[in-house]
This record gives sequence, C-alpha cells and structure tokens, in this order.
Amino acid sequence: MTIIAGFSSSRQGIAPLNLAAQLSRTIGDKVIAAVIIERALPAGVDPIEDEFQEHVSMQATKSLQRIVDQVRYDGDISVVVQQSASIPKGLMELVDHHHADLVVVGSSSSGLLGKVALGSVTDRLVHTVGAPVAIAPRGYSPNANPIERLTAAYGGAADAAGLIATSAELAKRWGVRMRIASFTVRPPSMFGGQVESSAESLVIRQWARRNMDSALKQLNQARAMVDIDDVDVVVGAGTDWQDAVASITWEPGDMLLLGSGAAGPMAQVFLGSAAAKILRHAPVPVMIVPRQLST
Repeated sequence: MTIIAGFSSSRQGIAPLNLAAQLSRTIGDKVIAAVIIERALPAGVDPIEDEFQEHVSMQATKSLQRIVDQVRYDGDISVVVQQSASIPKGLMELVDHHHADLVVVGSSSSGLLGKVALGSVTDRLVHTVGAPVAIAPRGYSPNANPIERLTAAYGGAADAAGLIATSAELAKRWGVRMRIASFTVRPPSMFGGQVESSAESLVIRQWARRNMDSALKQLNQARAMVDIDDVDVVVGAGTDWQDAVASITWEPGDMLLLGSGAAGPMAQVFLGSAAAKILRHAPVPVMIVPRQLST
C-alpha cells in the first residue's frame, strides 16, 4: 500500500511530506514523493522540448530530494518524477500505477498559516483522482504521533455520499477513534432586530437533534457492516464559521473528513457552500473522500 505526496515542479514545501509521514505511522503505508512535470507535447515529438523537460526533471528531483532529507521519518521516502499533461492527470496516473490508497498535497500559498486552503489544482484533483486526498494545512509541522481521531463533518440530508459509513470503515481499518460533527452559524440579528436568545437556542437545538438523529441512523447502518467502538457526536455553533469550527475541541492527532461533492463549486452537497467555509477554518488536516469510495 502506498501514500503519494504530490508536488508541482514550481512549488515544493515540506508540509505535505510531514502529513504523509504522520499518516504512514498510522496505517503503515510506504511514502512516495512525486513531482509532476507538465508538458504540452508527448515525449519524442520535439527533441528540444525533450531536452528541456529532462533538465526540468533533474532540477525538480534534486529540489524535492533536499526536502525529503529534512523529513523526520524512520522509513524510506522514494522520489519519482511524472511527466503529464497536467498535475491532476499525472497524480491520477501515479495512483493507478502504484495502487495508492491516498494522495497528500499542500494548501494554497494564498491560505492562512495553519489553515487549509484549496488552490485551483487541488480543487480539480479532489474531483478527479479517484482516491482520498489529504490536504496539509499551510506550514504543517512534523508530528511524531500518528493520526488518532477522524471527524466526519456531517451535513444532514446533504450528506448524500455516505461519508459516515466511509469514515467508520477508515476508523476501523486505521485503528483510530471516530467523531461526527455538524456545524451551524447562528445569526446575530434578524430583520434589523436582535434574535431572542431563547428562540435562537430552541432553533439550534431542534436542528442539532434532527441532524444527530439522522447521523446516528447512518452510523447504525454502517455498524451492520463495520464493528466500530463508541463514536462521539458533537455540534459546533457560532456567529460565523470560524467560531463554529473552533467551538468544538481539536487535538494534534485529529483529521477532518469531507465528501468530495462538498469541496468545491462542481457539486455542492454539504449545506451549500458551508463545506468550503468549514474546510477553510479547519485547524487540522482535511481529507476529501471521493464519491465512489463513499457509496
């Protein structure tokens, strides 16, 4: 089994490898650091282009090897170069070739330090690669501990991809704890006036009860196929998404799970655009689970 940490030839940082090493300590998979070289023409068509691509590949390999040498990891990390028409396509080819279980990438350089941010390449990747994609927060530091808990972000009726069942299966396979979390934003005012706190609390409690009942129903269905220990169920609420995500406890060994349909504009299935906001404020690594894995 294999974890692929993916990089472009122009942007390489240690955060994805720190997360890949942590995941490897959890599930025991080997790690491959892969740099994708984009090329417009197939090899053999243009000798000058071939010579240029060879030079780029050599430089990218040396650069990535220097980063690999900095990673605190007991196992070996091999470095490979893949030339392809695009970065997502190149990673898909590597996933197929190495039968990889997981792809790890970094956050966009435009994101906040310590937070997860999807760039255009990562957004395309999570919808096409066909394997779970783990995204390291920007500047993610080495962590000697393995992943210890998976938190499935549940969106009620919008969770059409079977995320809870997939999370239960992964938690069992990885030997980690599982938690289900729903998030909601309570408006500070309505129609120009202050919402009565008692009425507001009642609405949130009713929403939370309905969501949790639905989540537990799906969890019980999953338990018919997967023997999993006790699962915590929590609700995060706040006046904005940052407060809502921060209102539940997060630990160093946590990972947040989202369904691929929730990751971007191609298929919003998790409370509309809420998933993207939850992802952006997550203080831990995020794993996007592809739809075909969740059904």
